[in-house]
Amino acid sequence: MTTIDPTARVASGAVIGKDVSIGPYAIVGPNVVIGDGCEIHGHVNLAGHTELGPRNQVFSFASIGSPPQSVHHKGEPTRLIVGSDGVFREGVTINTGTAGGKGITVIGNNCFMMTGAHVAHDCVVGDHVTFANNATLGGFAEIGDNVFLGGLCAVHQFTRVGELAMIGGLVGVTSDIIPYAIVIGHRSNLAGINRVGLRRRGLSGEAIRNVYRGYRAIFEGTGPLKQRTDKVAADFAGDAYVMRMVEFIRAGNARRIAGPRSAGASDED
Repeated sequence: MTTIDPTARVASGAVIGKDVSIGPYAIVGPNVVIGDGCEIHGHVNLAGHTELGPRNQVFSFASIGSPPQSVHHKGEPTRLIVGSDGVFREGVTINTGTAGGKGITVIGNNCFMMTGAHVAHDCVVGDHVTFANNATLGGFAEIGDNVFLGGLCAVHQFTRVGELAMIGGLVGVTSDIIPYAIVIGHRSNLAGINRVGLRRRGLSGEAIRNVYRGYRAIFEGTGPLKQRTDKVAADFAGDAYVMRMVEFIRAGNARRIAGPRSAGASDED
């Protein structure tokens, strides 16, 4: 049964699913869709053209679907789509897209955003992504599945983070991060691969060793990055996990690829 606290303000036009709970003083705008089984705690603001999938939990003082923080935004009806089974803790903020960008911000399934996390306009966030306290995405960032973003880290606009990467606390991510990487340091240096995450995803010891061999060949080999990447593509052509690193690098454009501090390996020689 859906329950709405009498102090909540649910605008005419909002679509509320089955078994939804809306707490005290929550505000739900006229273009909001709330999926079945969602729990909206007190003092939450749900705004914009926003769609929450089923079974999301949104905690106090979160603002979901608020307008993009862009000087170019003129009030256009841009969108936010959130998948299912997410947890959005106190003070989380997620903006809709911009008319001059993609027009939409997308959050995947089973995401966990701790207190104060922020997702800017036009971002795409995959499934099972964890944001520690106050982790922040700039506009147009793309975050792959199963990524962990450490506390107070900041991902620069237009930056990509590949699947299963682990970003340390206080890291400023200004370069694209390959899948499976561990990232440390003020300016996002690679510190190896996320072996624990790969094991949890069910990869065998041999598969993880191949990922590591591919990683070392890309970032510790000789010659330009493109040449090293092409050699790894040839040497590991049948390995789907290594090829995801290769494909990620090849798909890049505006941003350089982050590398280990000592290797100078991310230079587009």
